[in-house]
Amino acid sequence: TPKALSIQQPWSFLIVSGFKDIENRSWPTTFRGRFLIHAGKRYDGDRRDWDWPEILKPPDFALGGIVGEAELIDCVTKSDSLWFCGPYGFVIRNARPLPFKACRGALGFFTPS
Repeated sequence: TPKALSIQQPWSFLIVSGFKDIENRSWPTTFRGRFLIHAGKRYDGDRRDWDWPEILKPPDFALGGIVGEAELIDCVTKSDSLWFCGPYGFVIRNARPLPFKACRGALGFFTPS
């Protein structure tokens, strides 16, 4: 079973849709490879506050389950990505959405139930 990482919406949507290429964390990781993207149960910020007019906002955001997968290729402390705000950035590529599958999240990388 692949590992998963819980990422709040709208960030998980932006990653699996191919817009966001880095995930900011307060901790580093040595993990590299494919992982599942879990959308947390909470939305980060105000749902009405959508700052990306060039990205079509979905009518609803899936919460509390697996929403996609991606490949983590590096962990950096500096990046030219407009999404990077650190202190650590998990560099992501080959992200894609998957059919929603409800499951419980956890801190760090975890094995979904």
